[in-house]
Amino acid sequence: MDSVIISRSLFGSSLAFHIIFATLGVGIPFMILIVEILRKITGDEDYGVMAKRWTKGFAVLLGVAIPSGTIVGVQMNLLWPGFMELVGQTIALPFQIEIYAFFLEAIFMSIYVYAADRLSPNIRIITVFFVALGASASAVLITAANTFMNTPAGFTYENGEIIDVDPWAAFFNPSYVTSAIHVLLSALMTGAFAITSVAAYKLLKTRNKPREAIFHHKAFILSLIIGGIMSVGTAVNGHQAAQELHQYQPEKLAAAEGLFESQTNAPLVLGGFADPKTHTVKYGIEIPGMLSLLAGNSFDEYVRGLYEFPEENWPPLYTHTLFNIMVGIGTFLIFLVGFVFVVYFVRKKKGLPRWLFRLLVLVGPLSMLGIEAGWVFSCSGRQPWTVYHIQRVEDAATASANTMLLVLFLSLYLLLAIIVVIVLLAYFKRKPLANDLNNVKRKGLET
Repeated sequence: MDSVIISRSLFGSSLAFHIIFATLGVGIPFMILIVEILRKITGDEDYGVMAKRWTKGFAVLLGVAIPSGTIVGVQMNLLWPGFMELVGQTIALPFQIEIYAFFLEAIFMSIYVYAADRLSPNIRIITVFFVALGASASAVLITAANTFMNTPAGFTYENGEIIDVDPWAAFFNPSYVTSAIHVLLSALMTGAFAITSVAAYKLLKTRNKPREAIFHHKAFILSLIIGGIMSVGTAVNGHQAAQELHQYQPEKLAAAEGLFESQTNAPLVLGGFADPKTHTVKYGIEIPGMLSLLAGNSFDEYVRGLYEFPEENWPPLYTHTLFNIMVGIGTFLIFLVGFVFVVYFVRKKKGLPRWLFRLLVLVGPLSMLGIEAGWVFSCSGRQPWTVYHIQRVEDAATASANTMLLVLFLSLYLLLAIIVVIVLLAYFKRKPLANDLNNVKRKGLET
């Protein structure tokens, strides 16, 4: 196997594994913050139990997020020496700031995990706020590296040398703000929907345990509302991101939509797959003019097709499929949440049907799949460039990657995933919800 392919496969699989834990590491602290605030406002100790149990789960996930993130950092240096040489001169600033964000999260997470029961409600809220702030800051700071690769700025590239470096301009490159907001909103959405999935599953299993069902129903409604809001925000922000693709990365937009001929009144193609032989999208559904409207707010907007660019600079045509997976999942989640609340208010006391709860168990995994597809789309759609129009992938990769390394790391990630599942199941089996709810009831009686 070619060394470049091995490097891409190894780094891509490492990043895909890490993103699962990094995403939940942003979304779940936000949910903990919300329930701590609700606990303070309402005095309902069920929200305190949610905070306690979600924190235990988050601590396990964080225990994998940290080493997997370290592996990504090490691999970036070892697998992409050409890229790191360029990055070290231009976009090092957000990495440096991110160290402080990580310390902020780690310090206050330690305080919250080990001293929450001894803290006042207000101090608990402040503590978990800084946990959520640190996690969110880490995510948006690291995003700067990816956006720099897509829309490089803050330096001049002459004769193979980098001069006139402006670190802040590189940091706040043209696509940074929109992409950072997109990453944050999608992470908050996924964290909320992960809780929705668990709550929906538990509601299917606790029909004969009314007290536990009440608890899970509160978590279900809260997480579904927040997930729905964040999914709409992600979609609105995604529209802005698509317009920036039109402006700064027209090849990526063309590949995403399977557009080969440049044109006004360009169609939006839903589904299908881009055929590299015929240069058409097979089995897709065209909506005339919609791509021009989305790209430039006008049916007369001229959208550049792939034929305007040398074929050796085209992104892979499976970019269209990745884009459809990402957008399709996001759209499905928005409509599903809307449908759930319509059914909820129509049926009122009857509650939601069981088939709908079964469907809602999938919202967490689906939102994570959408995030994975989005990241692969972002990176694959930039090919064949590591840094857009500056450095090609083959110039950035090491020549010493080997297949055995790829196999070993894939095995490691599979093992870690299995361990995480076993640890979470074992912990919550040993600490059943009924015990926590009985403790709350006992404290209430004593009061």
